[in-house]
Amino acid sequence: QVQLLESGGGSVQAGESLRLSCTASGLTGRPNFMGWFRQTPRTEREAVAVIFTHSGAGSGTTYYADSVSGRFTISQHNTENTVYLQMNNLSPDDTATYYCAAQLSGAWDNRRGYKYWGQGTQVTVFS
Repeated sequence: QVQLLESGGGSVQAGESLRLSCTASGLTGRPNFMGWFRQTPRTEREAVAVIFTHSGAGSGTTYYADSVSGRFTISQHNTENTVYLQMNNLSPDDTATYYCAAQLSGAWDNRRGYKYWGQGTQVTVFS
C-alpha cells in the first residue's frame, strides 16, 4: 500500500519560513514526479511546486506556480522517496492545507493527474 507522509506544517508570522517534508512508502522504485498542492475552504486544490524525481535525464527538474516562484524551493532526497518544500517569506495568502502528491500522468499542475496523495498538513500565516 502506497502512503505519503507529510510533516512540517505549523503557524508562523508573515515573513517567516517553514519547511515541509513528504516521504513516500510502499512504492516499487521511485515515482516519476512528486510535488505539493494546497487548498483552502474557498479554493480548489492548486499546484504549488513539483519536481521530477525519477532517475535519469531530467531528474531534479522543478516547476513552480507563479505565486510562489522565488520564495518556495522544492528539492528531493538523493536516495529516498522524500521531497522537501522550503517556504520563505510567507504571507497570509499562503495559508492553506498543503498536500503531497506523487506519480503523475499529464500536466504537472493538473491535480487529477496524480495517483497518490497525502493527508495534508496545515500551514497558517498570521499578518
